[in-house]
Amino acid sequence: MGLYDKYILPRIIDCACGQEMMKEQRQLVTPLASGRVLEVGIGSGHNLPFYDPAKVERVIGIDPGEELLALARQRSRDLPFPVDLVPQGCESIPLGNESMDTVLVTFSLCTIPGVEQALKQMRRVLKPGGRLIFCEHGRSPDIGVQRWQNRLNPLWKRCMGGCNLNRDMPALIRDSGFALDRLETEYLKNVPRFAGYRYLGIAHAA
Repeated sequence: MGLYDKYILPRIIDCACGQEMMKEQRQLVTPLASGRVLEVGIGSGHNLPFYDPAKVERVIGIDPGEELLALARQRSRDLPFPVDLVPQGCESIPLGNESMDTVLVTFSLCTIPGVEQALKQMRRVLKPGGRLIFCEHGRSPDIGVQRWQNRLNPLWKRCMGGCNLNRDMPALIRDSGFALDRLETEYLKNVPRFAGYRYLGIAHAA
């Protein structure tokens, strides 16, 4: 790992993920989580202030970024519910089958290298009746925007820690064994269209 990846990129990601527009999206989905919650790609912990303490029993956050998790540990101090942070990739989740009430993932499916395997792991750990709650950016339905996403993706991915602009999030979720209960889409305000097509939704294991 180079100096950029170890010291600079985590700060860039933390700053980008903490923008006001991102906070607004996090506030829409994080309070929906309940019970035992697995947060996939917890990163530096920007969702932590938005959990509803009356509904959450425990949050387990998994992320491969040690430097980002150090920031999450700081943000988890003094919260009224326990937070466990697991430093590893999301393609293998060290939790038992049907052990979680909620899986929350925000702006992380774009980055996970083995996203299909990670989604299958999320499905595995959800209890019957459990919910996958997500807020992601990805492939635009507009052909012109898609062309730009495809052109820019190689450079964007290198500069932004593996983030992909052009993943079809609903298709990935369905193909991993989930059924969508709710799906909302829009272009985020004040974000370039190639990076700002947002998917927000809830799914259950089919």
